[in-house]
Amino acid sequence: MNFDIKNAMKSALKLTKAGRVSDATAEIQEALLGNRITLDEPRQRHPLGDTVKTLRNLNQRVPEAPKATPSKAPSSTKVSSGAEFLTKQFSNHAGRRDYKLYVPGQKIQGRRPLLIMLHGCTQTADDFAMGTRMNQMAESHGMVVAYPVQTNRANASVCWNWFNPGDQRRGAGEPAIIAGITEEIAEEHHIDPTRIYIAGLSAGGAMAMVMGASYPEIYSGIGVHSGLPYKSANDVMSAFGAMRGDPSKVGPQPQIRTIIFHGDADKTVHPENANKIAEGLRKIGNKATNTGHAAVHGGRSYIRTISHTEEGTVAVEQWIIKGAGHAWAGGSAEGSFTDPKGPDASAEMLRFFLTEVAE
Repeated sequence: MNFDIKNAMKSALKLTKAGRVSDATAEIQEALLGNRITLDEPRQRHPLGDTVKTLRNLNQRVPEAPKATPSKAPSSTKVSSGAEFLTKQFSNHAGRRDYKLYVPGQKIQGRRPLLIMLHGCTQTADDFAMGTRMNQMAESHGMVVAYPVQTNRANASVCWNWFNPGDQRRGAGEPAIIAGITEEIAEEHHIDPTRIYIAGLSAGGAMAMVMGASYPEIYSGIGVHSGLPYKSANDVMSAFGAMRGDPSKVGPQPQIRTIIFHGDADKTVHPENANKIAEGLRKIGNKATNTGHAAVHGGRSYIRTISHTEEGTVAVEQWIIKGAGHAWAGGSAEGSFTDPKGPDASAEMLRFFLTEVAE
């Protein structure tokens, strides 16, 4: 059954004004579920749309919100010989979060690079690591990878609260926690401060943009997959609009090298969000944009658009994947929210982060 999103939004607004916040978020959830697409991969699971019921109207928490169907955690996360996949905990003035830490077995000369990976809604760190295969990818580069874990106390469906004003700024909320995790790892594991990167899927991709805007001195590159621009929402209703591709406003985007992936058939987070992210980054890529890199790779075609700085460095790289929905491109079917037919987003992100000149 298809639901009219505009009518659902009007209905949800009326319910919210009447104080029936849980009913309003249920209305949003039902509308988004009715408009999602399903890929032919068996592991595709309920995406970000399923979890809008957990969004809070400004600082108002949704009471008694029903829990989303959790993703199935992998039975085991693959670890290379000599490597470690550790469970750690961090706390500071803003709160406490667990995180998983992959320390590669491969020895390299000098300081190691670090990648922070922010999972999507309903996902776990192990699930996200398995689905993206990022640990295996990072091993060959001697790269440390960390997976901060959202709690169901902070968000019932373990979404990062990218839409909440208290979690969109430096020195407070989830940005302060994630930055603290980053700095702790950098100090303890001999990390190169010029090679620290952050990436995420869906709500995690939106939070990666928040981190780049809030702590631009920490991160040298951002990877955003099926995510949203920084400050494209500031409450439950504007989050709904942003996911539809119609944000009320978009804040200044972090001027950091960024690679963007989005499926053009994504019915959960509209692909127009990818365009808005790219447009907000054009200031750092002010040379002529190189477009038309259409090809077929791994079963899906894509359009790759590159912007360079005047010095020739790749500043922005955008991948629009034909026929892909709300899923990590080229991921493993052993994890949730993956599209094995797509180009390999994990490999391309690492290539983008660790090299600055286009191939």
